[in-house]
Amino acid sequence: MSTQDQPAPALRVVSGQPTDEELAAVTVLLLAIAQSAPAPAPERQVGGWADPAYRLRRPLPPGPGAWRASAWS
Repeated sequence: MSTQDQPAPALRVVSGQPTDEELAAVTVLLLAIAQSAPAPAPERQVGGWADPAYRLRRPLPPGPGAWRASAWS
């Protein structure tokens, strides 16, 4: 098998002389981190101001003085 057929190494030591045990420990830690599930996003709590029903207006009452009630009903 030539060097062109071999895949690139997953880890590469760029400085120092780590022992086999140190490399194994780093490999195990990286694999554990890669396989762990991400933390679930916290549920977003919606306050009363974001309620779509808050944007709806109550129906105007018909009859005398209805225009006054329309402003602050």
